[in-house]
Amino acid sequence: MKQIQEAYIVAVTRTPVGKAPRGMFKNVRPDDMLAHVLRAAIAQVPGLDPHDIGDVVVGCAMPEGEQGMNVARIGVLQAGLPDSIPAVTINRFCSSGVQAISMAADRIRCGDDDVVIAAGTESMSMVPMMGNKIALNSDVFNTAHHENIAIAYGMGITAEKVAEQWKVSREEQDQFAAASHAKATAAIAAGHFKAEISPYEINNAAPDLTSGAIKYKTKTADNDEGPRPDSTAESLAKLRPVFAAKGSVTAGNSSQMSDGAGAVILMSEAALKKYSIQPLARFVSFAVAGVPAEIMGIGPIKAIPKVLRQAGLKQQDLGWIELNEAFAAQALAVTKELDLDPAKINPLGGAIALGHPLGATGAIRAATLIHGMRRTKQKWGMVTMCIGTGMGAAGLFEVL
Repeated sequence: MKQIQEAYIVAVTRTPVGKAPRGMFKNVRPDDMLAHVLRAAIAQVPGLDPHDIGDVVVGCAMPEGEQGMNVARIGVLQAGLPDSIPAVTINRFCSSGVQAISMAADRIRCGDDDVVIAAGTESMSMVPMMGNKIALNSDVFNTAHHENIAIAYGMGITAEKVAEQWKVSREEQDQFAAASHAKATAAIAAGHFKAEISPYEINNAAPDLTSGAIKYKTKTADNDEGPRPDSTAESLAKLRPVFAAKGSVTAGNSSQMSDGAGAVILMSEAALKKYSIQPLARFVSFAVAGVPAEIMGIGPIKAIPKVLRQAGLKQQDLGWIELNEAFAAQALAVTKELDLDPAKINPLGGAIALGHPLGATGAIRAATLIHGMRRTKQKWGMVTMCIGTGMGAAGLFEVL
């Protein structure tokens, strides 16, 4: 009979995050971004035999178009990895990346595999929010069912409802958003993201209309594109609400649409010994919980206490919390409701500044969390986020 065993993280990396739909990765395919982080993560583990990789689990929130066709398997093949490595694409919307880490860890914990890669990829430039073909069940427009509002009318309205119910002011939201940009730009200037980012070489081809020749340009992307050093609460206060005429949620205090990918390699203790590797971290626990769809942003309010109970930890034990900033309104509501320490939340900025490439975000923020905690010598950390249609997710990590 197999015994439950620990799952250790030995490599974690990500691409820089580009702005969608007209940013630096606008012409870069999501399967190519995925292949890039798979290769980069494997390169971080000296001597790793790719044939030992038992599975690759990839999160993607809109798995169609350029990121359809089981993008996980396409990415494995694009990366030049052995045909023997299987792969699966999974979708729990915004938490898909951290869900992938949890599922990969479960393969190891149950003794089914010794080496598994978890990843996430998303191009919101190529596959927009809600996908290329919006095909909602017509019943979602039946407003007699209150939960339909989150599906039929979008997450912006749910953020307005959260702001109203938790009494989060427009001023608070703009101050939070400005702080996100300030922290992110400071982190970039200090080089804090360099350890987690695997630079991406972008090749562009364009015709020369004078000569008729094709000109090729190569650019190396090595920093996130979203943070703006000139964002202040005062400048953000000038933006108009975008979801409700008299609302408080704006483009400036909401997460940015983005492109990016991240990857995490997990191993069993047996694999650690085989490769003589010291792990970076241990994956501790993962929890999801449901909440009313019309206030989907408060999902972490349920998921965070649940995962802490599972792990036998207290909120005060956490040294670093990556709380995905889908909207400033929901991040502030979660912080207030759970009485979280703001100093521990997104020390290097969050999705308002750094972007939110949906299904990739969990893996990307895991890279930020683990490298950041190792740099600052923290022990316990969490990646948590709200999820469209009314859910919350939280993953716990222990840095070793």
